[in-house]
Amino acid sequence: MTPTITPELVHRHGLSEHEFAGIKALLGREPNFTELGVFSVMWSEHCSYKNTRRELKKFPTTGPRVLVKAGEENAGVIDIGGGWAVAFKMESHNHPSAVEPFQGAATGVGGIIRDIFTMGARPVFLLNSLRFGPIHDEGEYGRKNRKLIRGVVAGIAHYGNCIGVPTIGGEVYFDESYNGNPLVNVFCLGILRRTEIARGAASGVGNAVFYVGSETGRDGLAGAAFASRDLTEESRADRPAVQVGDPFRGKLLLEACLELLASGAVAGIQDMGAAGLTCSTCETASRGGTGVQIDLALVPKREPDMSPYEILLSESQERMLIIVQRGKEEQVKRIFEKWDLPYSKVGTVTNDGFMRVLDDGSVEVEIPAKQLADDAPIYEREAAPPPAPESIDISKLELLDPKRSLLQLLKHPSIASKNWIFRQYDHTVRAGTVVPPGSDAAVFYVREANRFLAATTDCNSLYCCLDPREGARIAVAEAARNLTCSGADPLAVTDNLNFGNPYKPENFWQLREAVEGLAEACRRFGTPVTGGNVSLYNESPQGSIDPTPTVGMIGLIEDEAWITRQYFRDQGDIVFLVGEVGHEIGGSLYLKAVHGRKAGAPPRLNFEKELAVQQLVRELIRTGIVKSAHDCSEGGLAVALTESCISGSEKIGATVGAPDFQGRPDIFLFNESQSRIIISVAPEAAAQVESRAEEVGVPLVRLGEVGGRTLTIDAGGTSFVWSLDQLHDPWYFSIVRALAHQDL
Repeated sequence: MTPTITPELVHRHGLSEHEFAGIKALLGREPNFTELGVFSVMWSEHCSYKNTRRELKKFPTTGPRVLVKAGEENAGVIDIGGGWAVAFKMESHNHPSAVEPFQGAATGVGGIIRDIFTMGARPVFLLNSLRFGPIHDEGEYGRKNRKLIRGVVAGIAHYGNCIGVPTIGGEVYFDESYNGNPLVNVFCLGILRRTEIARGAASGVGNAVFYVGSETGRDGLAGAAFASRDLTEESRADRPAVQVGDPFRGKLLLEACLELLASGAVAGIQDMGAAGLTCSTCETASRGGTGVQIDLALVPKREPDMSPYEILLSESQERMLIIVQRGKEEQVKRIFEKWDLPYSKVGTVTNDGFMRVLDDGSVEVEIPAKQLADDAPIYEREAAPPPAPESIDISKLELLDPKRSLLQLLKHPSIASKNWIFRQYDHTVRAGTVVPPGSDAAVFYVREANRFLAATTDCNSLYCCLDPREGARIAVAEAARNLTCSGADPLAVTDNLNFGNPYKPENFWQLREAVEGLAEACRRFGTPVTGGNVSLYNESPQGSIDPTPTVGMIGLIEDEAWITRQYFRDQGDIVFLVGEVGHEIGGSLYLKAVHGRKAGAPPRLNFEKELAVQQLVRELIRTGIVKSAHDCSEGGLAVALTESCISGSEKIGATVGAPDFQGRPDIFLFNESQSRIIISVAPEAAAQVESRAEEVGVPLVRLGEVGGRTLTIDAGGTSFVWSLDQLHDPWYFSIVRALAHQDL
């Protein structure tokens, strides 16, 4: 029996009284139950960005390389030269991963891959950005966090490895704010000829509408609406809102769609992602300025007696909607059959502007497509800053043993080696990975285009918690710095904005501040935002996550000889710090991990200094004299030097210092001032580095030289010595040991 539309039912669908009144005005009548479900998903935050659209307009979205702008299609596209382009995007699957970590993460990977090949691009690599609560803790949260990371990593590995797209890099952070609400942000990049960009528009009145891919089931029901509300203990039982992925079917669908697009038979193509069949029909009609009529009786289904509501709102995976050029239907069918994919002609393109859904010939849904897809209410929520963070008086901070403090930092899972994670990802499939996971940025050789691409994901959420605008600016700067250290020119950005409930004024203030910080930094670095994702309502009963505006950035390396790695190479090489020694300890991981204080103002970013440091390092790399380059970030100079010593296949020590430094040794070792890169060069090139730095006015500190089996650091007259084995053990095995815990 069809439910009666009541205020309680409207509320359960995530719609306000005001929105329901707008729906009735748009339709000129009250919606039926199925139409209510359609509006609930299309006007959810996940699909409509109704609470963030005003803010997203602040991003720079154009540039000489931009071929498809943010918001135009399923993913942005930029020109990389030689007639080639790349499509890339980042998406989140946070809520599903919190409830069902394996399938939530796996289907996140599957979804982002489909966004890329929907553009006509062959996916060539994946990255991810993950956040979890502490995994070394005993007790309930420690057990839950270990379960989450095991499931999420296994899900990512399962889908990526099975479909044959390598996961070549990313980042993983750990903080108490993610207890109960992990973040799973996934990035995919694909390659295509710039003349072969596919569009998701239902063009050509009378063209057939085909459904292809997995049969529709009840998994993923109303997943878009599920992702647009807070996580509670009750919502964790909402498993139908978590999809189930099939990477083997996904591989068949990928190859079939790329063959279809090459055949010239496709007039439009759209992934059935969030909101499933609902979203794909109304969005293609809206983009094409047309209408679409489908009959649900023709949709392939794997479960009997599915209602129209269930069919339309299902988010079953590995499904596409294809608009076929008239007269090419048989050609399309042959391709579907070749790849052994279920398919059906389910409808046609119309000229009346409506999304019209029939159920065995009877009209079930009739809604103007453009208004449904594009005219959701747009809000500007109340914004108010939270209380100012605790300040830090360095003179009153206890000076602990720096030798022990470094080992404590190396053990912290945000800094420790992620080898337990990376070992589960096949980063060698396609044989294009040049710099594998674990470096400043991953580097991949795209054979089709004969191009080397670098890519990274970055965000220090601790900085963003203390100052979201500054933290967001630094996220862009660090991403660019990581690409610079690999030898690349930064090109463009995709983002994933992870925040709490936007109805809370302090959360919306954090979001606005972060967006404006990202926008400012992207303009200064010349890296337009080509698309991305907003994930709100990231809260558990314990509160909101730290604001996490994740930045995914890609860069181009014009010459293979410029590819640079982070680890020291040869005995006797000279180590330089490009940039200033620094002194800013506020917001540092040292304060949090060693002193237990999430406090102070994070470091300040000076764009002119940052741009100058990066420009000098890229210039030196291109002269061929730089043997290694490594960004100074979490943990400061001491951690960066340690990683330079122990992250290569052959560990090699160094003797370094800054005798002129005046101040506490922990400030020298662990401050996180920005715009700093450690490089190493052969002794005969040292004078050239010093001369060029002086010419362009970039600060440069000659720290010492590479060699030996220890790391020795002179911090203002006090010398500290660690053996490489002493440093390697906590760094390499920290996460491995935590996850060896036998949780019941």
